[in-house]
Amino acid sequence: MKLATALFLFSFLWNMQSGFSQTQIAIPDTLSGSNIELTMHTDSVQFLPGRKTKTLGFNQYSYLGPTLILQKGAQVSLMVQNQIGDTTNVHWHGLHVAPENDGGPHTMVMNGMDWNPQFTVMDKASTYWYHPHFHGKTAEQAIKGAVGFLIVRDSVEASLPIPKRYGVDDFPLVMQCAQLDSVNQFMPEGMEDSLLFVNGTRANNGGTAFLTIPAQVVRLRLLNGSGERTFNVGLSGNRAFKILASDGGFLSSPVSTARVRISPGERYQILVDASTLQGQQIQLMSYASELPMGVQGGPTMPMPAGSPPMDSPLNGIDFNILQLNVGAPTANPVLTIPTALTSVNRIEESLASTSRIIRFTADNDSVMDGPFYFNDSLFNMERIDYRIPLNSVEIWEIRNQTMVAHPFHIHLVQFNILDRDGNLPLPYERGWKDVVMIESQETVRLIARYETYADSMMPYMFHCHILMHEDDGMMGQFVVMPNVTTSIKHLSHNQQAMEVYPNPAGESVRLTLPSATYAKEQAYQIINSKGQLIDHQTLDRSNIISTTTLPTGLYSIRVLTETMIYMSKFIKQ
Repeated sequence: MKLATALFLFSFLWNMQSGFSQTQIAIPDTLSGSNIELTMHTDSVQFLPGRKTKTLGFNQYSYLGPTLILQKGAQVSLMVQNQIGDTTNVHWHGLHVAPENDGGPHTMVMNGMDWNPQFTVMDKASTYWYHPHFHGKTAEQAIKGAVGFLIVRDSVEASLPIPKRYGVDDFPLVMQCAQLDSVNQFMPEGMEDSLLFVNGTRANNGGTAFLTIPAQVVRLRLLNGSGERTFNVGLSGNRAFKILASDGGFLSSPVSTARVRISPGERYQILVDASTLQGQQIQLMSYASELPMGVQGGPTMPMPAGSPPMDSPLNGIDFNILQLNVGAPTANPVLTIPTALTSVNRIEESLASTSRIIRFTADNDSVMDGPFYFNDSLFNMERIDYRIPLNSVEIWEIRNQTMVAHPFHIHLVQFNILDRDGNLPLPYERGWKDVVMIESQETVRLIARYETYADSMMPYMFHCHILMHEDDGMMGQFVVMPNVTTSIKHLSHNQQAMEVYPNPAGESVRLTLPSATYAKEQAYQIINSKGQLIDHQTLDRSNIISTTTLPTGLYSIRVLTETMIYMSKFIKQ
C-alpha cells in the first residue's frame, strides 16, 4: 500500500472513531528551478457560514501560495504578475538581495503589470517567506492571504541526518490569527483576532484541524504569519522537543525545550520525536497564559476610554493550534536527533564600527494601539534614516519605551542578538535572526554586517512586524553606501541602465537609456510615493519630460518598450 493511501485511511478511521469533525490541513505544492512565476490574484473562500470572504492568493491557490524551494548559489528569476486590481509588491522576507529586488515599499507593481527580480541565492538553508510590503496596505494584502513559504537548501543541510523530505517528514506550518467583520470580511486592524488558521485551514472551527505525521522524528517549520498575535508554542503534556533552526539558519546544536515564543514574522524549525507514538495524538499548542501582559496574545491589557477593543477570547489562555495524528513510519525513517549541527560563527562585537540607538516611542504612556514611532518619527519615504558604509559591522541598540512589545525586523541582513537588558539571549536565539521580539521597557542589542549590495538611492527597510503598526508608520529606511572604488551597477544584479538627471529635478528631467535602446513605440509612466499613476505619455526622441506640475516628492519612473521595462527614481524639489 502506498504511503499516501495509508495515511489517508489512517486519518479517515481516526475521524470515524473520534466522534467529531476533523479537517486535514493542506501542505502547499512546491515551485523550484531558475525561473518561477507567481501570479497574485483575487478570490474568495467560505471560511464561515454566510457570505464568502474575499481573499488573495498566488497561482492556483484561493488563499496563500505555493512553497518556493531555492538552492543556495543558484541564479533565480522570479516573474511576479499583479492581478489584484490594486498596486502591490512582494518582499522576500529574510533573503540577502539587492534593494531593487527586495520588494520594499519603493517597489510598486501596478495592477496588470509584472515585476521580474533576479538574483543569486546567497542565504543559508532555512525557512524564509514572501508577502506584500506596499506601504499602507501590507496588513490588508497579507492578511487576505498573499503569503507563502520560501525554503532555501544547501550542502550543510544535505549532510545532516535530519528529516528533509518535504510533506513526508518535513512540514511547513504557517499559523495565522485574524478577525472577520459582520459580513465575514478580513479586518486588517482588528485586534479581536480569534479565528485561527494553519496553512489556510481554519483550525478552531468547532472540530479539530490535524496533520498526520509518521511515527519517527519529524521536522515542523513554524512561521507566524499573523498580523499581531504572538504564539507561545509547545506540545501537549509539556512534551519536550528540539529547536533546530531560527530565522536565518541552523543553530550550532539542537536546543531542548518545551516552549518557543514566535512573534509575527519569526520562524523556528523544531524536531518532534514521535517514534514511539504510533496511533496516538499530540496537540501543537500555544501556552498564551504564560505570555506577559503587553505581548499581543498574552493577557488583555486595560484599554483607555475610546480605544478600539482588543479583548480576543484567545488572549492569555492556552489553546490548541493543530492536532498531530501519529501514523505508521515511512521507509528509511529518521529515528535519532544529531547532537551537533553546524558552526554559527557569530559576529564579534569588537568588529563593530558604529553603534546606533533606536527608541520605540508613542504619544504618551497610555497608548496601546498606536501610532508608534522610531525615535519619535513616523516613516517618510523621502527620508533616509541611516547611511551605512558597505561592508561595515554595526550594533543597533533597540530601546522599547512603549507599553507593548514589538517584533523588530531588518531587511537585507541576518543579525545576532548580543543581549537582552545586558543578559545573554535564550539558547535558541543565539543563531541567525531577522526578527526579534522586544518587550515593553526592554533594551536589546543586535549586531549585523551590511555587505554585498550597495545603492545610494534605493533603500532597505527596518520596521515593526505587527502589520498595523508598520502600516501606521512604525518603519524606517537605510541605504548601504558604495565604497568610492565600488561599481554600483556591478553590485545590483538586476538594475537596468537608465539614468535620470538632474536629480533632484526642477522643471524637467532627461532620461538616458542604453545607446542601443530605441523603439518606435516608447512610453513613460510616473508614479508617486503612494503608488498612484499620475502621468503616462509617449516618450519622444528627446527623452525630456516636463516635471513642472509635479508636487515636491519622490517619484518612480518607468520607460516601456515592446520588449523591456526600464525603471529609476527621482526627487522633485
